[in-house]
Amino acid sequence: MIRKKFLGMVLAGILAFGLQAADTQAAEQTVTKNGEYASVPVNVENFTGSARMESLFSPHEDSATYAAYVTFEPGARTHWHIHPKGQALIVTAGTGYVQEWGKEPVLIQPGDVVWCPAGVKHWHGATAKNAMTHLAISEKSDKAVTWLEPVSDEQYSQI
Repeated sequence: MIRKKFLGMVLAGILAFGLQAADTQAAEQTVTKNGEYASVPVNVENFTGSARMESLFSPHEDSATYAAYVTFEPGARTHWHIHPKGQALIVTAGTGYVQEWGKEPVLIQPGDVVWCPAGVKHWHGATAKNAMTHLAISEKSDKAVTWLEPVSDEQYSQI
């Protein structure tokens, strides 16, 4: 009997604490509906070929995470670049490549997930014959992405 009473008091305390915590939360969930984000051309200084981006969300409150869909037309690709905090890529459509400096290119297709670690020189983009879209997820940093030289047509054609 004492045990049940004790458990009842503990449960009541947990519930009361949970309700108080819920009452003190100031932030609210947000929903951005499909079509509310614009598709814009990417910065041509950092890409070869035609590509566009749809920014999905910017960092919120205590989170430094942001994400965008990037679509590369056939033959389009980023220049070599380095992320200060890394980047995750999730291929959602088409076929493309990702390559780390000094290594062979890797074919990527829908469902593939790529982690580009901080400080690693790499590029990514579509194959010569197919478009490719990926979801890019990154963290905001006090340092910008370091954009480097283009992937030359000669380098790209050897894939």
